[in-house]
Amino acid sequence: MRNLYISGYRSFELGIFKDDDPKIAVIKKCLKQEISQFIEEGIEWILTSAQFGTEQWAVEVVDELKKDYPMIKVAVILPFLEFGSNWNEKNQTKFSAIKKLANYVESTSHKPYQDPSQLRNHQEFLLDHCQAALLVYDPEFEGKTKFVYQAIKKRQETSEFELRLIDVDQLQNSSVEEEYY
Repeated sequence: MRNLYISGYRSFELGIFKDDDPKIAVIKKCLKQEISQFIEEGIEWILTSAQFGTEQWAVEVVDELKKDYPMIKVAVILPFLEFGSNWNEKNQTKFSAIKKLANYVESTSHKPYQDPSQLRNHQEFLLDHCQAALLVYDPEFEGKTKFVYQAIKKRQETSEFELRLIDVDQLQNSSVEEEYY
């Protein structure tokens, strides 16, 4: 295994609208545990699209982990050219900061958004270039991550592809542990 794809719920899907929401600390703690384990198992690159929520938090977590694992690298692979250009100034500033934490930034389509096929091609590209995925996702609580989850499940029918989920139970258990600190 060399490359890990990370995705999951968007911040709005989790009811998170502020950068200081305590839920973020719980999600980042779970991400840190899982990503550290993947690094120990040989992952060299983390690939993500830097969507708001899980994907951006994952980039921040990996940046923190670089202190202990300086060899780990992050690739932000965007679905199309000018991705995020329609976001408000605050979100664009945060997105720009996330991209600066990456070792590599590129788009799978070198054209601005035209149609949903760009999103499907982007998803296929990421899965084709990874051997495993980590999703902050619970199939019982669907969100946009449902599409990548279904694509991974379909891929697992014909090839070896590791999938680990950080589900609601794991988040709740970590949340309870946080309260005792």
